[in-house]
Amino acid sequence: MRMFRQAVIIVFVFCSHTLMSQQLHYPQTSRGSDKDTFFGIEVSDPYRWLENDVSPDVEAWANRQQEFTEQYLSSIPFRTQLEQRLHEVTEFESVSTPWRVRNKLFYYKNDGKQNHDILYVQEDGIERVLLNPNSFSADGTAGLAFASSNEEGTLLAYGITQAGSDWRTIYVMDIATGKKFTDKIVGVKNSGVSWHKQGFFYNGYGITSESDLSLTARNEGQRVYYHKVGSEQAADQVAFTPEHPSTSAYMYVLRYSPYLIRWESDEGLKGNRIFVKDIGNDGSWDSPGDFVLVYKNDDHGFWPAFFHNGSLYGTTTLDAPNERVVRLTNIKTRPQLETVVPESTEPISAMSWGGSRIFVTRMKDVREHVSIYNTNGNELGVVRLPGLGNVGGFGGEPDDSTLYYVYSSFVTPPTIYAYNVRTNTSEVYYQTKPPFNPDNFQEEQIWYTSADGTRIPMFIVSKKGLTLNGQAPTMLYGYGGFGISQGPRFISSYVPWLEQGGIIAIANLRGGGEFGEKWHDAGRKLKKQNVFDDCIAAAEWLISNNYTSKDKLALNGRSNGGLLVGAVMIQRPDLFKVAVPEVGVLDMLRYHLFTIGRYWITDYGSVADSTEFRALYAYSPVHNLKSGIEYPSTMVMTSDHDDRVVPAHSFKFAAELQHTYAGERPMLLRVERRSGHGAINRQKSISNLADKYAFMWWEMNFHPQFPVPAR
Repeated sequence: MRMFRQAVIIVFVFCSHTLMSQQLHYPQTSRGSDKDTFFGIEVSDPYRWLENDVSPDVEAWANRQQEFTEQYLSSIPFRTQLEQRLHEVTEFESVSTPWRVRNKLFYYKNDGKQNHDILYVQEDGIERVLLNPNSFSADGTAGLAFASSNEEGTLLAYGITQAGSDWRTIYVMDIATGKKFTDKIVGVKNSGVSWHKQGFFYNGYGITSESDLSLTARNEGQRVYYHKVGSEQAADQVAFTPEHPSTSAYMYVLRYSPYLIRWESDEGLKGNRIFVKDIGNDGSWDSPGDFVLVYKNDDHGFWPAFFHNGSLYGTTTLDAPNERVVRLTNIKTRPQLETVVPESTEPISAMSWGGSRIFVTRMKDVREHVSIYNTNGNELGVVRLPGLGNVGGFGGEPDDSTLYYVYSSFVTPPTIYAYNVRTNTSEVYYQTKPPFNPDNFQEEQIWYTSADGTRIPMFIVSKKGLTLNGQAPTMLYGYGGFGISQGPRFISSYVPWLEQGGIIAIANLRGGGEFGEKWHDAGRKLKKQNVFDDCIAAAEWLISNNYTSKDKLALNGRSNGGLLVGAVMIQRPDLFKVAVPEVGVLDMLRYHLFTIGRYWITDYGSVADSTEFRALYAYSPVHNLKSGIEYPSTMVMTSDHDDRVVPAHSFKFAAELQHTYAGERPMLLRVERRSGHGAINRQKSISNLADKYAFMWWEMNFHPQFPVPAR
């Protein structure tokens, strides 16, 4: 009987996969006649109608696509068990690195089953809930975007987002009583608050009604406002209006500083401008006097972090591709940058100020270490970390004797340490305890050679004792853009993949920040193809070194990484069995027309420049699909409230895939409802991962075993 039952299961799985492998009949998508001409080149855009996010026709089309995808995914026999396993390995308590304000300690905590982290405050050793985002909405899709207390630790400003949108509404509460004030500020995006005296600065667009918030329109005309606590939004003062509507500007006062700082950056430029103005004797920010320009460079930024002894301290890439710590002296007379901590061969990934010390985090071969300096740049020592991984924290007040930081790696759960400034020692403050044994897994770093001879590092995570036979289901993840590094991070949701004998590979592609600004520059604008070549070389290395095969290899990336997936699956479809671009930038000729897309010109280039247009057109995923090509099985993933990378990118790419590809492999579109670019509640995140992993395994013809076999 037992043998008969196993045989039935095997036949069911085989038959199901055979049926799902037949040519699929996708929901119908009409093609329009829209066209553009760039430098004499006519470019068709048949799915431009899908850009209209308020169109009932677009909503109906997206619903039909999602229903089709759900039907396909629900037929995968092990998907439910996989989702259950994802719950099991991710349901454990987590705590954030705490931060101190006067006599209060703030931190986030989650019991492992809550959709959103809860903000706590601790005073005199007594802990209490300050904000519980799980109560913000019945469906769990409202979330906490930020929370910021004033210098005295008496008031809290916080932003609430709806359905994952980047738009947030700001509220204010009394920390001691938990009483919510009547203050309500809408129309805020890409901004927190900067407290000063009885109020705070924030960035807004002059929008005072939530009904006027758009998920696709270009976000231009941002202004800096000052809000006094207890007043209506209509009474907020306009502190600064940029001369050009595409200029970004922020205003803030650093602790202990006599200056109001105005930071500006223009569209398409990597550098910035810094202006300062004296604060009045009474602390007023709008006292008479003009702003004075103290720093300007179009290509290299200066980021002030703290004020000490008459100088502004921060980091810059000016004359230092790997960054250096500097101070701006003679601020009101003859401002100049002085080097405090010089550039080294290892790029600076973070700088913090606390306990009257500067903590400089550098990255050596994509693993971080921390050095300690005084304000004159004299090295005082290093922080002794438990290993080579990822570290963050150390911020605090000049007189703090205890600071906090968190350390983790691919196989080391996050551990929060209390750091004693005087003795340069650390002790465990909080130890994450996942419901599995991290010692069952291993990480290694390998180096491979890209098309132009550049050596590229890649992390590989797997189960200990795994035999390399070329059959391990492998997910290759990449990003490669905007100077963002992909360092070691503990991700518990990898466990179901790894314990089935799978491999996770994270390639540190050019365009990221792993080796400083030069590494970033080598993967942007006209050099963007280097990023795709690096990814292709990573896949070839994994196959040639017997880690996996082209039939067991999936490519995955999010946002800019979604662009990576789209471009690479088109350029080398033979290398991958599965491709999953998530919330990707996929129409490279129109990306700048939506929300904040214009700020990405620094990395991608502009269609207004003939040379950059040709480079963009050459790899734009929406424009380079061709008939007769056997593309990998693809699931394009997006969110309906993504107002950073609008869903139209994914809609158009999926529609073009379904129109162009005539084979039997699925070309699906998955649309997450009431979610945004990165803001997604826990339950939706688990469902999202279950669909992704199940789709990848099913298309690889890999059938996991549940319950997980004992070691």
